[in-house]
Amino acid sequence: MRQTQGSLVCPQCGKLVGINEPTCPFCGAWRPGLYGWAPVLQRLVGNHLDLISLIVATCVTLYVIALLLQPEAITQPRGMLSFLSPGTRALYQLGMTGGIAWQLGWWWTLLTAIYLHGSVLHILFNVMWIRNLGPAVSEMFGPGRAFVIFNVAGAFGFLVSNMMSNAPTIGASGSIFGLLAALIVYGRRRGSSMMSQQMWQYAIVLFIFGFLMPGINNRAHGGGFVGGWVAAYLMGFVDEQRESSWMLLLALGFIAITLVGIGLSFTKVTGILLAG
Repeated sequence: MRQTQGSLVCPQCGKLVGINEPTCPFCGAWRPGLYGWAPVLQRLVGNHLDLISLIVATCVTLYVIALLLQPEAITQPRGMLSFLSPGTRALYQLGMTGGIAWQLGWWWTLLTAIYLHGSVLHILFNVMWIRNLGPAVSEMFGPGRAFVIFNVAGAFGFLVSNMMSNAPTIGASGSIFGLLAALIVYGRRRGSSMMSQQMWQYAIVLFIFGFLMPGINNRAHGGGFVGGWVAAYLMGFVDEQRESSWMLLLALGFIAITLVGIGLSFTKVTGILLAG
């Protein structure tokens, strides 16, 4: 429940401040108590909500839903790399970006498309990388910042892709490149050349891999890397500045927009199909 009186630990500097302080007297953070909602957010995100696991669970859930929405697409022969591929209609219903969605101005698909995947190999590959990179970014930047970096990188990657091509596109790989960029930023600013070199190697190998495999959207990869780099560069690290309540609120805002966006896409596509 919302706290209306008393004190709390400032999310940024860790000092004890009044819940209704307009600014933290120690670090200057604006509204550290977030009008009484800061303790609720800290308990929710810090103690109960694993945002990396939420990303993985959302990807898997939407992949299964996409298969169920258009089951006839599963049996269509598309090659080994496209085994268990959801149909185009189902993907548009759940928020695929590019193509007709971008032509119609469905901007929210920049976020919803991050969580959609085109085959069982596609989702397994991306989930593996999210599980490998996500916890490290969360540990270094904080769970809220890591979630924001993931979504900003993916959305910017799709924005670049949509501006350069009208092809429909989905997948979390742009966000994964953003996580790689965030770890490079951390390594550079902390003087860890070994980490930076390893992440650069991963990014280069994956980028080359994108040229060798059919259907890989390297435009989204490049955009995601740039978006992740900029987002990470503008944020502090956990060991130098704790996450603000506003950052946690922004992370929850991305969740809300994604959920609403999926609903909007489903409603609009279904309406178009019924009208046709």
